[in-house]
Amino acid sequence: MSFALVLSTAPTTPALTADLVAAAAAAAGLPADAARWLFPDVAAELPVAAAVDLAAVRAALGNAPIDANLVETDGRRKRLLVADMESTLIENEMLDDLAAEIGIGPQIAAITEKSMRGEVDFAQSVRERVALLTDLPLSIMETCAARIRVMPGAKSLVATMAAHGARCVIATGGFGYFAHPVADDLGCHEVHCNHLEIAADGTRLTGRLIDPIFDRAAKRHTLEGAAADLGIPLSATLAVGDGANDLDMLSVAGFGVAFRAKPIVSAAAKLALSHSDLTGLLFLQGYTASDITRD
Repeated sequence: MSFALVLSTAPTTPALTADLVAAAAAAAGLPADAARWLFPDVAAELPVAAAVDLAAVRAALGNAPIDANLVETDGRRKRLLVADMESTLIENEMLDDLAAEIGIGPQIAAITEKSMRGEVDFAQSVRERVALLTDLPLSIMETCAARIRVMPGAKSLVATMAAHGARCVIATGGFGYFAHPVADDLGCHEVHCNHLEIAADGTRLTGRLIDPIFDRAAKRHTLEGAAADLGIPLSATLAVGDGANDLDMLSVAGFGVAFRAKPIVSAAAKLALSHSDLTGLLFLQGYTASDITRD
């Protein structure tokens, strides 16, 4: 079994220097001249014959905004991507945005944070938050949808993996009203999500969700089902998310990546990106700058 020590940062803030690569190599007991640059000043990797002390590598990088991860190189390019949407593929948390629009931001945000940290059950928390949106006009939904900000690197991630034969799936506890347009924009193949109930007059929300609730168990089942449909092992899958409701799918994926995640998620995930944008997922798979379809 062979490994690669992958160092990466965001392309918009290229901060990976030769000196930092050398420092990481030294901490891992590797020769610096073995490094392969995946993207100049943004990502590099070092071949590793056995596991290394990632804590020592990260300590050697100091305060530099560099992520360090160790990945197996066998079957490294994944054939299935299953991604959370909010605070992962997009920068927004849509319930928080809706709440801010009608002046109940603090109430919704407090429940959201508890859920994302794993302090309350997701299904319970999403029902509580949606209930606070009873009679919300769909015009406000449209306003917030127009303000969705795609996460840097998201389009490159999906386009590059799709171009190399991977299936790209959104699995979100968020809502189809927002998720389907995001999937269309990014070029994702499938969407699995929750659905808001709309009043009979078609102009407002009822404050209820349409059952069943799409929760953390459903995310894992989505990944497992998509892998089975493709006839691939779970080792050929990549899952990414930031919240506690992503933990189940991250735990079974070949690459389970915590992206700019809550502490409980970063601590549990096999891989973590705190400084990189979503192109960091491509570097984990060994893609180089010339392979990447740019945003």
